[in-house]
Amino acid sequence: MSALLVGYARCSTDQQDLTAQREALLGLGAQADRIYVDHGLTGTNRERPGLREALAACRAGDTLVVTKLDRLARSLPDARDRR
Repeated sequence: MSALLVGYARCSTDQQDLTAQREALLGLGAQADRIYVDHGLTGTNRERPGLREALAACRAGDTLVVTKLDRLARSLPDARDRR
């Protein structure tokens, strides 16, 4: 089984659009069915179903990709604690 790119996109409000993030993830090589999203959830929200699904979809050798690190976590300690 070959390694996959698993994409994650998030926007903080319902008024924001995820199109640019989705297009960037596709451009990086993530397949459309491997892009997980959270819409209307701030970075401080610990309950992010899309992120949980993206992490669960990652297998050994896969790579989680985001367009900007702040879409994943608010700080390095926050990212480490999301495991």
